[in-house]
Amino acid sequence: MAVETAAGTGNLETQKKNRIQVSNTKKPLFFYVNLAKRYIQQNNEVELCALGMAITTVVTIAEILKNNGLATEKKLLTSTVNIKDENKGRVVQKAKIEIVLSKSDKFDSLMTVATTAPEAASKDKE
Repeated sequence: MAVETAAGTGNLETQKKNRIQVSNTKKPLFFYVNLAKRYIQQNNEVELCALGMAITTVVTIAEILKNNGLATEKKLLTSTVNIKDENKGRVVQKAKIEIVLSKSDKFDSLMTVATTAPEAASKDKE
């Protein structure tokens, strides 16, 4: 697959630092969920991107974060991109999705509860 480059200067610093390009085969679902939580904590928002079959994974990640009250949907973009199929040597169109999630009002309190609950449970066992 061809690599997408940033428009304009082509400088990697101009690309968003809070973008996660999701694959449905490389990492498990909750790897991306936890990574998205960390990005939201650091940058107040995260952009989830995917092509083709990975779109369902991005939608699932976004729904998990929204249903748990950690994020709100800010922007949703769909498009098609032309990608050169290296095996067949021709250009194919693939569906693309970009979902931008921002930090919810309850994010900090929910994350505090999530980090203190395991500690309290481990103290009860002692």
